[in-house]
Amino acid sequence: MVNATINGIAISVEDGTTILEAARKVGVEIPTLCYLKEVNEIGACRVCVVEVEGQDRCVTACNNVVQEGMVIRTNTRKVRTTRKTNVKFILSQHDYECASCVRSGNCTLQSLANELNISEMPYDSILEKNKWDKTFPLIRENNKCIKCMRCVQICDNVQGMHVWDVVNTGSRTTVNVAKNRLIQETNCTLCGQCVVNCPVGALRERDDVGRVLDAVEDENIITVVQIAPAVRTAWGEGFGLSKDFATAKRLVAGLRRIGFDYIFDTTFSADLTIMEEGSELLERLPEIKESGLPMFTSCCPGWVNFIKKEYPQYADRLSTAKSPQQMFGAVTKSYYAEKLGVEPERIFCVSLMPCLAKKDECTWDNGKDVDAVLTTREVERMLKSFFIKVQELEEEEFDDPLGVGSGAGVIFGATGGVMEAALRSAYYLVNKTNPEPDAFQCVRGLDGWKEAKFTINGNILKVAVASSLSNARKLMEAIATGKAHYDFVEVMACPGGCINGGGQPIKDDDNKVANRSKVLYGLDKVNNLRFSHENQAVQQTYQEYLGKPLSKESHHLLHTHLADWDLPLGKMTPPVYLYNMLYELLIYNVSMNKIIKYKIR
Repeated sequence: MVNATINGIAISVEDGTTILEAARKVGVEIPTLCYLKEVNEIGACRVCVVEVEGQDRCVTACNNVVQEGMVIRTNTRKVRTTRKTNVKFILSQHDYECASCVRSGNCTLQSLANELNISEMPYDSILEKNKWDKTFPLIRENNKCIKCMRCVQICDNVQGMHVWDVVNTGSRTTVNVAKNRLIQETNCTLCGQCVVNCPVGALRERDDVGRVLDAVEDENIITVVQIAPAVRTAWGEGFGLSKDFATAKRLVAGLRRIGFDYIFDTTFSADLTIMEEGSELLERLPEIKESGLPMFTSCCPGWVNFIKKEYPQYADRLSTAKSPQQMFGAVTKSYYAEKLGVEPERIFCVSLMPCLAKKDECTWDNGKDVDAVLTTREVERMLKSFFIKVQELEEEEFDDPLGVGSGAGVIFGATGGVMEAALRSAYYLVNKTNPEPDAFQCVRGLDGWKEAKFTINGNILKVAVASSLSNARKLMEAIATGKAHYDFVEVMACPGGCINGGGQPIKDDDNKVANRSKVLYGLDKVNNLRFSHENQAVQQTYQEYLGKPLSKESHHLLHTHLADWDLPLGKMTPPVYLYNMLYELLIYNVSMNKIIKYKIR
């Protein structure tokens, strides 16, 4: 143990404990900006500076450890002045037009500036010019980047994708796409973890709210919206609502006030996915046992993007079942359009998702199923723009028949949820009797890579669950080298699954993923319907339209051969690159002494 004092408080901490960690243990607050526990502890922003007796200069608390006998002061005049100066320097290279920023009111830099009472800027503003394809689902605002390195470290150390890096030299040094490439030229999967870990508004999702509202206001268009399981765990966070109050049914009420015609639950199509994917697994199982290669889930577009780019030789191991999002769109524009007696072209299908990659997924396979995707953050902004008092909303029911979902469908939003839901129904499909609903809960949990064995009707089924792309890579390497053998594998691109998706509310809380997970499993526990195959709305859909799982009609609407087609992401032709460059090109007309911005439509 190491003994020291912080602001006169005697402390005793384990050797190797940082000053920041030690201060937090005794309730002393030290502000941070670039710090991410165990991910980014490099002192880049120099906001966490403290004074140590005997040292001339202030030191950063996040990456300096407590030494025996240290006398640490966190709030001296020297510390306050240094912090304030460092934040002013950061602001001088940051577009601080906060009123028009998506992170206004939820920006770490903005909060710090307010807390430090910064009311004037003595330094000249130097802003980086922004050149970015605004049609891409992920948007980078160069002039807001504070070079904290969070995006680099998350992408490198948590996801293992290495999309971001420090580029250029000297005064031009900044953070951008590695090797000065276009984002479309990288292996970016749109997991969005860089976005949810950016402390400012330098990274965000493409805003599609305007396009969705245009459809809502068009009397000739029928707007149908689906709510993903993970959205219900977080949509109320930006409003300060409790988990018990911020229910899916209150979100339904808010969406009706905006003007959507029909509001459905993605858990319906999650149950539909289980019927198709579970049946496919049982059909493919003899071949799986013979080849020694598993069937992979295909619900997560970030994961699908990853395997098609990084391990294309295994793309044919993906389930052919579409994701719940895409299945919902397909059913809406066929079965439900028929029930409404309208042409499918009149239906505008909107998905509320916790994910940036879903914005890309809806363009796959000719983009015929889903028309637009809004993240949870966009949902929040949309509700606020209508001045809806969400605190006063009463619960309202989903519309029928696509608004009924099981607890198995709800847990899709957490890592291991797809696997557990599939096993519940696979057991039934084989044994014609239900297992205990919680019989497969060993696949739950936030561990990055889990594996289990189950015996179903005398057959041993070996399964694995992985979340985060770095764990996905480890798993794929183990499979490729023959070190691991599984029958069925679930992978989620984001650590913890969709509840921690790149489109979720941005919140500095180490427990946010665990808390959101508890919400989903709690909803499953209290649901009277806990098996996908018992969903009456799904059974009705089969009886009236699809026939049975893996039928000809099911294959036509609900399946796609992912291995057979190229993803549009990263497959752009040179003319498109030129388009993107010209789109944001600023041409300075010296004779007219003005800037002309050319946009190509």
